[in-house]
Amino acid sequence: MNIFWFRRDLRLNDNAGLYHALKSGKSVQPIFIFDENILNKLSDKTDKRVQFIHQTLLELKRALNELGADLWVFHGNPLEVFKSLVEKHTIQSVFANRDYEPSAIKRDDAITKYLTLQSIDFKSYKDQVVFDTNEVLKDDGKPYTVYTPYSNKWKSKLTADTFKPHPCSAFFQYLNQTAVTSMLTLNDIGFKDSSFVYPSKEIKQGVIKKYEQNRDIPSIDGTSKLSLHFRFGTISIRDKAAKGQTLSEKWLNELIWRDFYSQILFHFPHVEQGAFKPAYNKISWLNDEVTFEKWCQGQTGYPIVDAGMRELNTTGLMHNRVRMIVASFLTKHLLIDWRWGEAYFAEKLLDFDLASNNGGWQWAAGSGVDAAPYFRVFNPYLQTERFDPQFKYIAQWVPEYLSPQYPKPIVDHAFARNRCLQVYKEGLAN
Repeated sequence: MNIFWFRRDLRLNDNAGLYHALKSGKSVQPIFIFDENILNKLSDKTDKRVQFIHQTLLELKRALNELGADLWVFHGNPLEVFKSLVEKHTIQSVFANRDYEPSAIKRDDAITKYLTLQSIDFKSYKDQVVFDTNEVLKDDGKPYTVYTPYSNKWKSKLTADTFKPHPCSAFFQYLNQTAVTSMLTLNDIGFKDSSFVYPSKEIKQGVIKKYEQNRDIPSIDGTSKLSLHFRFGTISIRDKAAKGQTLSEKWLNELIWRDFYSQILFHFPHVEQGAFKPAYNKISWLNDEVTFEKWCQGQTGYPIVDAGMRELNTTGLMHNRVRMIVASFLTKHLLIDWRWGEAYFAEKLLDFDLASNNGGWQWAAGSGVDAAPYFRVFNPYLQTERFDPQFKYIAQWVPEYLSPQYPKPIVDHAFARNRCLQVYKEGLAN
């Protein structure tokens, strides 16, 4: 028997690792592991992402049951789960799709080492990105650290087969035919349910076609809202990139950013803990906990910033233009370490992805690859004027913005800008 391990690829269609497992011609048993190493770090026991995973697993399980198969779901340390599986079953190979985060690489290395000692192969495949970490490199073989040349090389490597789907259904007969097991409940893994409606994985083509003209306006339905589904692999990146190539190059470019940040994290793992540009680690952040809490709760007195934070706290999502505004405000107006903001987003975002979140925050702080220069400080008022001139987005999330109850700005923009330039200049001069 072979094992297919679902991770960031929660779908039966166009799934590279599952396809190769089934195509091997041996009986394939799909599994999923609620990793206690990850769950134990989550303080909110109603975390919407865990609920989303659970709901998706129920759908997968039902689909497999209709095929006479089943999804085995475990909760624990992945290495210990595999030790138990090996004790109870005769396993030839374990198939999975690659994960590029440092902790995932460390986890997979430990499991590979154990399986090798048991004469079991661990086979991994590219699935959550279009191009793998070493597929788009500079002519000298080094990784790109600037997006535009990376994007140009990325596009130059496209072939007729790049977006070719993996027809898993052609080999479903190799799914292990087994009795249906009971499904772990959220309570079984220490979490609770709170009814929540997640963004659909269906998208109207008109949204992609008009993406370039609408994407920066937070008050309208101008973005795909597929980021949650890309994060957990409930949709195929190949399928959506193919649509982007046909319908909107601007939308395709956003998918290329995902690949770009993924390969940055892989080649430069130090960005997880510190600045890509080491000089930026010397900036003297104020890190005032009171102003940070006001930023978190959407009480800064800057309506566009507060609207974004309230949207995040309520829905687990935030419009991409507004993400840049609130990140710039935290790091440059309040002089709070970008890692504080990154950690808050990691806790709240439904679509949290380490590589993209880290890349976005370092871009805003000026410390990352291809980042905005430190002297570029977003003016929240001008950003509002450009992207929410009629205050539609602000009115939705900050209805009291014109009332006496709305707080005064916690810092003056001109003062904050000058202070930022001085502190950054001094830090980078050291």
